[in-house]
Amino acid sequence: MRIVEVNAFHYPFIGGIENRLHNICRRLGKEHEVFVLTSRLPGTEEREEMDNYTVIRLPSRYFNIYNPPYVRISKVREAIDELRPDVVDLHYRWAGSLIKGVLGYGGPKVYTCHNTLGEGVGLTHYASELNDRMFLRHLHQFDKVVCVSDYMKRDVAARGFSEDRLLTIYNGVDIPEAPCQDGDYILSLGRLVRLKGLDSLIRAMQHTKCHLRICGEGPERRKLERLAQHLGLTDRIDFMGWISEEEKHRMLCECRMFAIPSVHEAYGMVAAEAMSYGKPVIASNTGGLPEVVGNAGILVPPRDEKALADAINALDSDAEKRLTLGKAAKERMRAFSWDEMAKRTGDLYTELVGVR
Repeated sequence: MRIVEVNAFHYPFIGGIENRLHNICRRLGKEHEVFVLTSRLPGTEEREEMDNYTVIRLPSRYFNIYNPPYVRISKVREAIDELRPDVVDLHYRWAGSLIKGVLGYGGPKVYTCHNTLGEGVGLTHYASELNDRMFLRHLHQFDKVVCVSDYMKRDVAARGFSEDRLLTIYNGVDIPEAPCQDGDYILSLGRLVRLKGLDSLIRAMQHTKCHLRICGEGPERRKLERLAQHLGLTDRIDFMGWISEEEKHRMLCECRMFAIPSVHEAYGMVAAEAMSYGKPVIASNTGGLPEVVGNAGILVPPRDEKALADAINALDSDAEKRLTLGKAAKERMRAFSWDEMAKRTGDLYTELVGVR
């Protein structure tokens, strides 16, 4: 079977969608021909073999008005026609050139929905809502829509899409077997955008004695740094910027706990990663996060700084609780393995190709 995955970005750009694509493709590539069609970032090769699959980067223009930037990609339809795939899976709905190219393909089509429709805060929300209303007009042209959480599946169904064409396939994790340590800092990872609720986490730190490391970049970084300075917390909050995968894994293994205080989160891949390392997680009780965390972490209301501080202090002062939740978290993540998610994805593609 020849499979084409279509996304605006791919390695060396690393985000949640790119991480999922890499882990699914490297597994499916053991049995199938797998290609990723994406934009061509400066300094990258037009074609690259990557761990059992092929990346094809198309001519692109970038507009750095947000993180990630808006991108226009050329010759999408031509590239798909040349590859003659058995099935195409679209992963990005904020690039009209990608959508147009995929919809022009006459074979089985899948759309994998990674983010809640209308997601965002403030002006970002209105821009997202406008974009998604336009995209929803085309949703019926896809044979299946894969959602990364049941929460998202319900959201798409509520907008009038047939439930029998919706399927949940979670994001996965690799379970590290090397022992980790109970460190001395809280860790938070992700894009620095308003939706992640990091201002609430910084304010909550006023009521704790802990040290916090925030990893990631985004348009909110300067505001968050100014907030930490205004609250006199610069000695206990470090902004680490973008970090390598190796550094991310090291910090996940060494942190004391992980915090994901999002205003909204469709799934919460970083929470799942932290749990796979056996780390207790404090997460907002919103979107798909409760499906990930379950009873193996602490859920708090979004934007509730007191509840966030109380949860941090409760874990900071109780090593036994950290150990218990960490063990439960790691065990829970064994059902979220990338091997299982790749199998489900491959089964879906095989079913669609067989139907045609």
